[in-house]
Amino acid sequence: QVQLVESGGGLVQPGGSLRLSCAASGFTLDYYAIGWFRQAPGKEREGVSYIGSSDGSTYYADSVKGRFTISRDNAKNTVYLQMNSLSPEGTAVYYCAAAWWAVVGVPVSADSYEYWGQGTQVTVSS
Repeated sequence: QVQLVESGGGLVQPGGSLRLSCAASGFTLDYYAIGWFRQAPGKEREGVSYIGSSDGSTYYADSVKGRFTISRDNAKNTVYLQMNSLSPEGTAVYYCAAAWWAVVGVPVSADSYEYWGQGTQVTVSS
């Protein structure tokens, strides 16, 4: 059974940090690009960060650039999103998704992603 499971969400104060994990089962991530998306209440889903498969390319939305870091550990079949200097605007459900992508670069369209996790809640509040 193909599955992506996010973990690491929770409540954090403004300025704090969290590390999200996205663990895959039922398939290997080696040839998949991984994207992190988020959806806040009443807002559309937005792409946050992506990491490629073949060359490790990364991409960050302007709103998180310099504060978030995406990484992958293929041996553990897991992708991470380190989130620093969180602000209340970061409150959302965070989803990871996988796209078959055996080329350089990263897909930034959500339509490219075929497998999705169930999401993990991140709340930034004092």
